[in-house]
Amino acid sequence: MRRRHGRRQGFGWGRALRYGAAGVAGLVLVAAGAFTVNLFVSKPALDGSLALNGLTAPVAVSRDAQGIPTLTGDSRLDLARALGFLHAQERYFQMDLIRRSAAGELSGLLGPVGPVLEIDRSRRLHRLRHRAEQVIAGLPADQKSMLEAYADGVNQGLAAINGRPFEYALLLATPQPWTTQDTILAAYAMYLDLQDEDALTDRIRGQTLARLGPEMTDFLYPRATSLDAPIDGLPLPEPALPSALPALGNKTAMINADPGPTIGSNAWAVGGALTANGAALVADDMHLGISVPGTWYRARLLVRGGPDAMDATGVTLPGTPALVAGSNGKVAWGYTNSYIDTADVIVLEPAEGTPGRYHTPEGPKELTRVRERLCPAWVACQDMVVEESIWGPVVETRADGSKLAVRWTGHEPDAINLTGLLGLERAESVDAAIAIAHRARQPQQNLVVGDTAGNVAWTIIGAVPARFGHDGSIPSSWADGTRGWNGMLPPDQIPVIRNPDHHRIWTANARIVGGDAYAKLGDGGYDMGGRQAQIRDGLFSRDRFGPAEMLAIQLDDRALVLGFWQEQMLAALMARPADARLAALAQPVRDWGARAATDSVGYRLVRAFRTALAQKLYSGYLGLDGPMPRNRSAAQQEGPLRRLMTERPPALVPPGYKDWDALVSAALTEVADQVDKAGGIQSFTWGARNVAEIRHPLARILPPVGWLTDPPEQGLPGDSMMPRVQGPGFGASQRFAVAPGHEAEAYFHMPGSQSGHPLSPYYLQGHQDWADGKPTPFLPGPTRWTLTLEPE
Repeated sequence: MRRRHGRRQGFGWGRALRYGAAGVAGLVLVAAGAFTVNLFVSKPALDGSLALNGLTAPVAVSRDAQGIPTLTGDSRLDLARALGFLHAQERYFQMDLIRRSAAGELSGLLGPVGPVLEIDRSRRLHRLRHRAEQVIAGLPADQKSMLEAYADGVNQGLAAINGRPFEYALLLATPQPWTTQDTILAAYAMYLDLQDEDALTDRIRGQTLARLGPEMTDFLYPRATSLDAPIDGLPLPEPALPSALPALGNKTAMINADPGPTIGSNAWAVGGALTANGAALVADDMHLGISVPGTWYRARLLVRGGPDAMDATGVTLPGTPALVAGSNGKVAWGYTNSYIDTADVIVLEPAEGTPGRYHTPEGPKELTRVRERLCPAWVACQDMVVEESIWGPVVETRADGSKLAVRWTGHEPDAINLTGLLGLERAESVDAAIAIAHRARQPQQNLVVGDTAGNVAWTIIGAVPARFGHDGSIPSSWADGTRGWNGMLPPDQIPVIRNPDHHRIWTANARIVGGDAYAKLGDGGYDMGGRQAQIRDGLFSRDRFGPAEMLAIQLDDRALVLGFWQEQMLAALMARPADARLAALAQPVRDWGARAATDSVGYRLVRAFRTALAQKLYSGYLGLDGPMPRNRSAAQQEGPLRRLMTERPPALVPPGYKDWDALVSAALTEVADQVDKAGGIQSFTWGARNVAEIRHPLARILPPVGWLTDPPEQGLPGDSMMPRVQGPGFGASQRFAVAPGHEAEAYFHMPGSQSGHPLSPYYLQGHQDWADGKPTPFLPGPTRWTLTLEPE
């Protein structure tokens, strides 16, 4: 009986498991089937006629083979509504991530996975959803109407999708409607992407100053180096080489945060004197994190006749209703991140009384405490408290209990308006564009602009802080009123370079000006000048330019900056012939090719050597237990590194090394270890290291999604210290060169996809052209699909 009962019991469990497995498989099949059906029915509308409530007249949407639309209507407001419809149909999940990222609400969709909740916490410090409401309250009526029309178009476009965007089907989530505040949040997302909102640069410099003193701090974080290439040619003094290291003592707890790669860009222009048609020629490639579908949505916006008449082509940011960069037939414009100083750290001086009291020029005040509620998907909500001073939120509490607050231009009540984006769409001259730029409120960028008359110019678009009593480079107290901001600089004080005698403008995230202009703009972490100098030299290498010559500069992958390090590494290897592992590196380094080519072993070796030396030097000086984190405050390290390796002063040998030769040996050994780990010297190519890694955001959480969404993996030429900036998941988010009035001769590249839907007939079209550097037309091509949006 017992055996029989046992056999029956075993049989019952097996049957239950089989039934359970069958049930799970059935549920999986049902879910997969539902997802597949949703995927097929959720494709955007391409042909036919649809009603769009709120239009005053029909809007024609003609798409070419790459899905690039030309929107033709009778008013700019109608085009905003129609563009919102298209953005929602093709990019809603991307838009949702953008607004959630800025607001600190990503975990509400993605759950508390990986670093998502910590990202939300860091963003909630700035309370940008609340600030977005303040921004909208201060906008003029016409800009509010534009935001309302766009948001209405977005929500109608989302409602017109059969099913829901496929990402929400995977996440078992329902997309939430779009609001006017969300468009402001999309603009804030660019602030966060491009700027040091927590003033980490200043805080790291302040800690370095406390550890190393002013002489060594100025040397390691210089304001200028010999690689600088400002347009105005004005030099800044390079810091002196310190005579000795200060007494360093024990390792200290330095800020060890890694904001990722320097968010950069290249933009330049040549005047009409250097072109065949007499119009200026503007080139632009904005460097950002790259994913699928892509940062930008290409479009041509055409308003027929009347006071609103316009014809502008370029890139839009899904979530916003205007062109970001491009050409309107009279003016062409592009951007690079300016890295002017837009955020300062204030040391709050405690006042007697409650712990939250601090001194201000108006007397002691209490910190305001605001409760922010985070509600990640699938888990319980949780609260965090944001402390705010009159200058801005508290971003750090030191070990001694003192607090640091930050004042940032992104916190200003008028931090965002549509003046710049909408104004540049219609600007008729360089002078008009400059005037628009100085009234604009958006992330502070280098604006490069040219017009049909051949004029070219550079200026800062966006507000520039008017500091007094300090330069903003280190944390300081503002309690006595002798330091602070007097609002923003008036337009006539913002630096401008217009039509230089050589007819050339160039920018690449490094210092543009010197003298008083530099003092006004400050230093928010300028990039090393080598890339900017390489662009400048390319512009001075010839006297005539067309689009082909601009593309050649954008695709320039020559390793000019690393030439110094190739010589250093080769000499070091030749001095160590007895080490077999190192001897094997000598020939590839000798024959490195001086380019960041995918098949180059030597380039990867030289770059790894330079990186190892830099990390060992800075980590030793700063007292870090691990490698030096990549952060904006160390962007100018090339100058100090070259001087140290050239002069090798005995007094400055970093802690932990007997002499400079010992440091070099340690760096070489690290490179040799990397080669062994990679499987040998033949496998150590640049292409094996510099892979594209262009993925859909969900594929980073759910890797199988990548089979549906991601382009094939490939190695890419280029690197961060040359014009062709490309790295894993990062690089040129677009490339173009265009002469206003001659758009048919211009070219355009964009990675990723115009559409976010993997079953779109033009999904990933153009991506390989970007990877290969193959020029494709700037203007949309012949019409393949026509959709007419009709007033209801």
